[in-house]
Amino acid sequence: MHLRIPLATLLFLIAFCTAPEMSRTTLRAADSETAQNATTLFELGEGKESKYGFRIPALARTNSGTLLAFAERRLGLHDHAENDIVLRRSLDGGRSWQPLQIVAEAGGDSLNDPCVVVLDSGRILLRYTHFPKGVHARTTKHTVIAEPGYGGPKNVRLFLTHSDDDGKTWSKPRDVTRDMRRKTAISVGSPGAALQLTRGPHQGRIVFPNYEVYHLGGDKRKSVNSVSYSDDGGATWKLSETIAEPGPKGFGNEAQLAELAGGGILLSARDQEGGTFRKLSVSSDGGETWSPHRLATDLLTPQCMSSVMRYSWPNDQQAGVLLHTLPHTKDKRANGTIMISRDEGKSWKPARVIVPAGFEYSCLIRFPDGDIGCLYETDHCRSIDFQRLNAQTILGDQ
Repeated sequence: MHLRIPLATLLFLIAFCTAPEMSRTTLRAADSETAQNATTLFELGEGKESKYGFRIPALARTNSGTLLAFAERRLGLHDHAENDIVLRRSLDGGRSWQPLQIVAEAGGDSLNDPCVVVLDSGRILLRYTHFPKGVHARTTKHTVIAEPGYGGPKNVRLFLTHSDDDGKTWSKPRDVTRDMRRKTAISVGSPGAALQLTRGPHQGRIVFPNYEVYHLGGDKRKSVNSVSYSDDGGATWKLSETIAEPGPKGFGNEAQLAELAGGGILLSARDQEGGTFRKLSVSSDGGETWSPHRLATDLLTPQCMSSVMRYSWPNDQQAGVLLHTLPHTKDKRANGTIMISRDEGKSWKPARVIVPAGFEYSCLIRFPDGDIGCLYETDHCRSIDFQRLNAQTILGDQ
């Protein structure tokens, strides 16, 4: 496809993308040891005709050790720009990366919010949301708002695809809309990572985080959090109850999950149109029901998707550790920080700043040797970087 861009737009893109890249290079030269080790996997200017931007990272490590770094490839920078789901793989722990491959594409439609989980069987599940061309979960200058229901031209769908060969090839996508989206919602999704429970009475259950969007009329909408779960390896799915909001202001949006020591699940959600903290909820029955959201005032952050994961389990000698990456400021997506909890998510404190500059969406993994992998967006041009972080560097003084 040949795309004609007006000269004024082209000059704007050149100016927009050049300045942040210069500042990023300068910062990396002066940054800590961690930021110097960053590898850029996706950035504006790659691909045919050099028109693509990249957003929305998702990261996984397969059972055999292959790293899978997913993103949305966008023909432009806005949310619905004929997005494809793309992947780069590393066979050596993140030291080198294979060329970009397309996992899913849909012509002029947009595929959003890649969310990945590696099952104990070795199968990799990837979920994404399919928006028809010109349709979004809100009204913008590019789009009209989606409609509730199934099967219509303005209905948003969800798809699952899987790989049984460490991400080399992927199955034909399967439509799971009716299992994962209530008929009255206009869209459902959440990017990053899902999980498979490893302990407790629901061991083996697969759980995907959700934010369900509802149209309230005009330009008004709200979202609520829930999860989709499966007890048969992903063949069938159920929706949990939605998570109650404790106050009149703000609502949960993009969410991520971590398994808790007592067999529960922690859900951490972006606070949309609310305050400057994360919203946290806990399930004690494998994700079927949830406590009302609470504002975690020790997780200061602007409205942004963020990653949370179980790093270690408690034992007789020490408490377990949860890690949370986020832009740790009140009003800017910057100061990328790893937060740590040693009391199963009840309280948090900063462990280390890993990116002092621009830091937006992120996704975490743990390596067998204890190292931490982080895939994250940086700077306004929507580049996506990977860091492999030494555990002692991050957690040594905690």
